[in-house]
Amino acid sequence: MNIVNTIIPIFFVIALGWAARKRNWMPDTFLDPANRLVYNLAIPAMIFKAIYRTPLKSNINITVLAITLISVCVTAVLVWLASNFMKVRFTRGTFIQSSLHGNLGYIGFAVSFYYLGREGLVKASLIAGFLMIFQNFLSVVALQLYSGDTRKDKRSIWFLAKKIMSNPVIVSAMIGIVFSLTGLKIPSVINRILEIISSFALPLALLIIGASLSFKVVRSRPLLLCASSIFKLIILPGLGMFLFRIFDVSQDILLPGLILLASPTATIACVMAKEMNGDTDFAVAAVSLNTLLSAFTYTWWLHFAKP
Repeated sequence: MNIVNTIIPIFFVIALGWAARKRNWMPDTFLDPANRLVYNLAIPAMIFKAIYRTPLKSNINITVLAITLISVCVTAVLVWLASNFMKVRFTRGTFIQSSLHGNLGYIGFAVSFYYLGREGLVKASLIAGFLMIFQNFLSVVALQLYSGDTRKDKRSIWFLAKKIMSNPVIVSAMIGIVFSLTGLKIPSVINRILEIISSFALPLALLIIGASLSFKVVRSRPLLLCASSIFKLIILPGLGMFLFRIFDVSQDILLPGLILLASPTATIACVMAKEMNGDTDFAVAAVSLNTLLSAFTYTWWLHFAKP
């Protein structure tokens, strides 16, 4: 019942965002600044507040972190091998990225928080800091290798460095870790400000996800999109779950890692595809389809993870 009580409300809010966009209640003039507000301010405030006052030794598990990263690495090899059968160069890079780059900051954190509570969000945030760096690295490598622009463009190197070093979620997690390890305290007035700002992070993020969905391109390339969905929503979390079982990781410890692995394609994949001459239409379709399907795959994985 807890799974149903988590998944249905989350994806109902996403559906509300989609409906609001259809009725023009959330136009582009609202979506872009709202997305920047959530991504650069609200989510980082929520992550920092959750981490800084939490004992890290009891909330980070090296085995779970290692299995999560290994699962992404192995899946990346499988996706790359599968992409060898694709003829269109710039779609190949976007296919690889869409099959690996999960929406950790919005949907992954939402499921972690509403299913596992604040403690689960902390554990997921610590894993996500490392996973985001790895995801961005693999995405940029794939997009650069199979870019539609065949010119040698060193911008991609700086693009990767900038994305990693300036990622607000990563930065806020690192600062939160410093505060937690050093025992530094923040004034109560600052803490109250963080609570107010972070309170609208997940609800608004879910509305934005829904408003960003577009299914126009799905019909044009159904086989490629289905393949991407299988890699992202089934093979990647399935491999992680297999390794968790092999190493006898308990349910309460593995769940944050599994939730992050099972997250649908990140919306930032569309931005990166556009910036690095990838297939933007395919990225938009993959984000939309995988977000829709993840309502069902999340229900399955959370149910399957039960002892």
